[in-house]
Amino acid sequence: MDLRFLESFVEVAECGSLAEAARRLNLTPAAVAQRLRALEADLGHALVSRVGRTVRPTASGLAVLPFARRLLADARDLRAIAANDLPAGELRLGSIATGLTGLLPQVIPPMRARWPRIEFFVRPGSSLDHFHAVLSGEVDAALIVRPPVQIPKAMSWLTLREEPLILIMPEQMEGTSIQAILRAAPFIRYDRSQWGGQIVDRYLRANKQKTWDFLELDALDAIAALVSRGVGVSIVPDWAPPWPAGLRLRRLALPDAGARSIGILWKRSGPRIAAVRALVETCADTFLNGPDSATSQPTIWQA
Repeated sequence: MDLRFLESFVEVAECGSLAEAARRLNLTPAAVAQRLRALEADLGHALVSRVGRTVRPTASGLAVLPFARRLLADARDLRAIAANDLPAGELRLGSIATGLTGLLPQVIPPMRARWPRIEFFVRPGSSLDHFHAVLSGEVDAALIVRPPVQIPKAMSWLTLREEPLILIMPEQMEGTSIQAILRAAPFIRYDRSQWGGQIVDRYLRANKQKTWDFLELDALDAIAALVSRGVGVSIVPDWAPPWPAGLRLRRLALPDAGARSIGILWKRSGPRIAAVRALVETCADTFLNGPDSATSQPTIWQA
């Protein structure tokens, strides 16, 4: 049985679309469909069915799916184990949106140059989702907001960046009184279901700041774009650049408002621990030990 066929089946089952699975696998939809037919012929059962433009697993497909995922994971682990404790094999990472744009592009190129046998898989998502993904082993490490809960003993944490809260407003808006600005303008909230949004909410509550809530979003770049267009004002962390191009904003510092800590969370053991250690080392060299780093010493939390 060809593992590539299993990989195509898993992607189609998760995406619900041949076209999207083909995009992720860098194949044509026809090639993915051909792989599925070959796998179905090998197993003797139909694994997917079409409902309009959607592709769904059949009963046989649902039964096979967890075993297929396990086989693929075991195959990835074998490549890492065979490397004899050298960084190699697939490194599965999770990252919040600002980590994808502001941090990973600085980390992956030097890692590829130094450890060319590492293969990268990056999954976007929220800090909460990635916390549980690291805990369950779905991903090996994640760039997230520091968890507001105690970090389990099986995990480690490295703080890479402190992002102070700032008030952003349209460029043409006047005034320097935080309280007056928040009372006068529509307020676009950073989603309180996000750990970063909870930091903003705690600041507002602690300072008894009244806001005229207009909208609540989890996408920081969308919040900044709306503020730039004059829709309202917002309080956000001063996240790692790049910010969206063409923004016309004023930024006001918020004294004693706290900050959003961004870092890397990982499990201390596992078949790909050599690649994970290479990632942590590269992150520390890039963001903590370089000439432009804001923090000279790594802050590593371990139970």
